Amino acid sequence: MKHLRTLFLILLGLACKPAAESQPAPPKQTQPAMPASVSAARRTPVVTVAHNVLPSVVNIQTEATIRRREMDPFDPFGFFGGGGRERAYTSQSLGSGFVWSNDGIIVTNNHVVEGASRITVNFNDGTQLAAKLIGVDPDSDLAVLRVNEKGLVAAPVGTSGDLMIGETVVAVGNPFGLSGTVTTGVVSAVGRSVPSKEAGRTFTDFIQTDASINPGNSGGPLLNIEGKVIGINVAIYAQGQGIGFAIPVDRARKVIQDILRYGSVHSAWIGAVTTTVTPEEAKRTGMGASKGALVARVFSGSPAATAGLRPGDVITSVDGKPVDSRESFSTFTATVATGQPLDLNVTRNGTATRVSVRPGEPPSNLGLRVLEEIAGLRVRDAGNSVVISEVARGSRSESIGLAAGDYIVSVNGAETRSVADLNNELAKSVERSSIVLSVARDRYVYNLTFPMGL
Repeated sequence: MKHLRTLFLILLGLACKPAAESQPAPPKQTQPAMPASVSAARRTPVVTVAHNVLPSVVNIQTEATIRRREMDPFDPFGFFGGGGRERAYTSQSLGSGFVWSNDGIIVTNNHVVEGASRITVNFNDGTQLAAKLIGVDPDSDLAVLRVNEKGLVAAPVGTSGDLMIGETVVAVGNPFGLSGTVTTGVVSAVGRSVPSKEAGRTFTDFIQTDASINPGNSGGPLLNIEGKVIGINVAIYAQGQGIGFAIPVDRARKVIQDILRYGSVHSAWIGAVTTTVTPEEAKRTGMGASKGALVARVFSGSPAATAGLRPGDVITSVDGKPVDSRESFSTFTATVATGQPLDLNVTRNGTATRVSVRPGEPPSNLGLRVLEEIAGLRVRDAGNSVVISEVARGSRSESIGLAAGDYIVSVNGAETRSVADLNNELAKSVERSSIVLSVARDRYVYNLTFPMGL
């Protein structure tokens, strides 16, 4: 009897023991072979590109918790202590992404994962893996995720530096987790600047294509006809009909590498402000170059100043690659590593010359240096405000009547409550042609524009 009771207790213990938690199987990133009935004529280059890349394209599913205070309908103004109660809502959104490297790195758009409290990556075989957000770059609308899985099949990455207007491209996405979307088109333009009211900023250096890009395939890859990633799709231009945009992969590569290495983007800084040369302006001024990036300002003590770059120079190529606009030159500086020299072909007073610039880290007080050089202003903190402490003689600020004691309340529409805020916002503006300061005096606020050029 004693032995029977012992056996019963052992069996009971085994029955009550919790089962080990099951781990999701690794995704099977395979695509079925094309049916034998499909003729060679139907296996077009676009079909081949889509067939090969779809296993690497993923669906990004996010959840965000939104807290909102609801007012008491019988006491909407809180006169009787009825301030309402806070409710929490869960919002969900979907987007696309793709496997960047086989060690679990996934790339998507920043706006796809912005504000998310939970991120799930869905592979084309139905496998779901939780993802950790490694870092984002809102200025290029990129986000880098990691899933805890090795040996993934990554999409082959190409280059965007040799794109040709009119060449065929394929946009691929995975909007619903179990199916992919494929659209085709051509490269319509490069170096496009695209304003986004939703993001509150203007994105620069985008690839423009007539391949349809919508919220479903935003974050997925844009590929050339060889099946290599040349851009990351972005759905940011709601007014555009038949117009799509993508982040050039050369720029994305630098952003992704920086995020993986540092957790944020480290911009290489040369200290020169440029504008685009137009044929009309070139003819009018006789500068000797019909297109390129015109140097409008060189900051003192910067790598550009050390290299001998001067205002009025026209940059026509970088490392042998042609420069036809401010945006294209900005792409080179955004994709180069700090300390890596750039060989510039420059037209100076009608004569061709060469300048070698070695980009460096931007100084921590870059924004304040910009403010002093272009506006002649020095500032200090005053509580939760920024007050002008000094106006340089002969500066533009003096000529328009600014004085010590005036308050700077915003830069380019962004509110500034401290010198640190002001410095950060101005540092973001070094690529702009001008900055707008909102300055308060007494009861009035004045919006003043300061060109970045001389």
